[in-house]
Amino acid sequence: MITYLKGPVAHKNPSFVVIEAGGIGYHVNISLYTYTKIEKMEKVKLLTHFHVKEDAQVLFGFAEEQERRLFQLLISVSGVGPATALVVLSSMNPEEVRANIIGENVAAIKKVKGIGPKTAQRIILDLKDKLIKESGESPTMIAPQNNTLREEALSALVNLGFPRTAVQRALNRVLNAAPNTDSSEQLIKLALRELSS
Repeated sequence: MITYLKGPVAHKNPSFVVIEAGGIGYHVNISLYTYTKIEKMEKVKLLTHFHVKEDAQVLFGFAEEQERRLFQLLISVSGVGPATALVVLSSMNPEEVRANIIGENVAAIKKVKGIGPKTAQRIILDLKDKLIKESGESPTMIAPQNNTLREEALSALVNLGFPRTAVQRALNRVLNAAPNTDSSEQLIKLALRELSS
């Protein structure tokens, strides 16, 4: 089992990198999220998942453990292969993937190319409890009816210049503490308090 690869980048594009390690060039498939993290690096360390099937042996690489864990959970869902899991992680960052699964946001998940409503529901059904258990967060973290408000608030706060990940966490805390928040304006105000505290 190859756990990670560390070395100079011989080739890099948004879908894969070639990392030289021990005189061997390893072709590693990556998500857009990982690409943005390593885009300007000449030497990288990527956490890997080695996927073996009848007709191929493929390496997938991740800039962070959270992303690798989500990839492994996604491919455990029936009907979701490694290519689809990588598209999910290219369409959303790991925080958004987690939030959309825990928040049962079928609409956001089925927007991903190659995922229909049934597969989106299966992903939520199979992974929601696992993600809640792993994170130790309350299952009421995001009520499904808050998805639209949450997306509006997220967009507004990111446009104000706050880091997306920090905004995600702030919104999670606000919706956990006040799940009945019923306007995006109120949600933005509460999240701003969290972000400035």
